[in-house]
Amino acid sequence: MVTHVPSEQSGDERGALLAFVEAQRGGLRRVVLGLTEEQAASRPSASELSLSGLLKHVAEVELNWLRLAQQRPNEKQRTMETWGDSFRLVEGESIPQTLAFWDEVAAETTEFIRSVPSLDDTFPLPEAPWFPKDTSVSMRWLMLHLIEEIARHAGHADIIRESLDGKTAFELVAEAGA
Repeated sequence: MVTHVPSEQSGDERGALLAFVEAQRGGLRRVVLGLTEEQAASRPSASELSLSGLLKHVAEVELNWLRLAQQRPNEKQRTMETWGDSFRLVEGESIPQTLAFWDEVAAETTEFIRSVPSLDDTFPLPEAPWFPKDTSVSMRWLMLHLIEEIARHAGHADIIRESLDGKTAFELVAEAGA
């Protein structure tokens, strides 16, 4: 990671987890600094991933996990037919809109995690071939999973950005003043 994550207050596990999630979000947000919508939508590698698509995907994934933890329906639930649209901006969508949506999701995640009685509280995993049947996970697991998910895609984004114009995460941190 190219930024320092501030130390939590002693015993503030929630604060530490939220700070690490936010640090990974920042890494992904910075990759679009100074790019046009067209540059951010381009796919300069063998992968079909683009920077704007990664932003949208990660925002929607965070929302999905939040809704699972809240045990509420996901208003942006994807189907097999619409799954590909979670990796690209479609008609009428823009990077500023995607970032604003993600900011709303991030604020809701923070509020939710701060409000749950315990990080040991659980919620059921959805049925999927990659999850064990009838398994629940904790809010702590949720936060660690968000760190993992966002960090993985931030790494993808670093490679894509460097392929576009040679800018590295270190340069983007300096540019953002982070």
